[in-house]
Amino acid sequence: MFAVLKTGGKQYRVQAGDVLRVEKLAADAGDKVQFNEILMVGATVGTPLVEGAAVQADVIDQVKGDKVINFVRRRRKHSSKRTKGHRQQLTLLKVTEILEKGGDKSGVKAAIGAGSVSGVAVEAAKPAKKAAPKKDAAPKAEPKAEVKEAPAAPADDLSQITGVGPAAVKKLNEAGITSFAQLSAMSDDDIAAVETIKIKPEWVAQAKDLAKG
Repeated sequence: MFAVLKTGGKQYRVQAGDVLRVEKLAADAGDKVQFNEILMVGATVGTPLVEGAAVQADVIDQVKGDKVINFVRRRRKHSSKRTKGHRQQLTLLKVTEILEKGGDKSGVKAAIGAGSVSGVAVEAAKPAKKAAPKKDAAPKAEPKAEVKEAPAAPADDLSQITGVGPAAVKKLNEAGITSFAQLSAMSDDDIAAVETIKIKPEWVAQAKDLAKG
């Protein structure tokens, strides 16, 4: 039986025993993690996720992808050229079990990304420490402060990249790519894993320049 899971903005088709590399997770070698965003299990297709389904895996190691060298030369600017290398941080996993249901009650630690492709750190939620009450202070009833959620960061206009039209933007978004930073950080393996659209190297190069403003 196989499953299609989503992590780090990418989709992976896996089955028990598979070894794969995913975007870096907040886990150590030897840890057992569980992916809960399951798009498909066997013949069951999620809407968009399959309720109760999960994929469990053992963390083998934290590794880096192959070094990618990019040479950028701006058109009409004869003196503007740059060579830059990049190695994507990845987590090496071995899939141990695919659960069609009951994944929400397994008790296995959820797989949480250590950082998105846009470079924003993602940490596991930690319980807030309660401040010790002052001994001399009399207890006072204080009104609860209204908690406001931070607005989500807007997606970039990917159509600014030469050769990327509305149809290509839609397919990139379906693959979880919504910003220049995400596109510019993709390695060759990441590009090959995207099935919805063929990403061209020049798109990645242009995205790096646009991400820097």
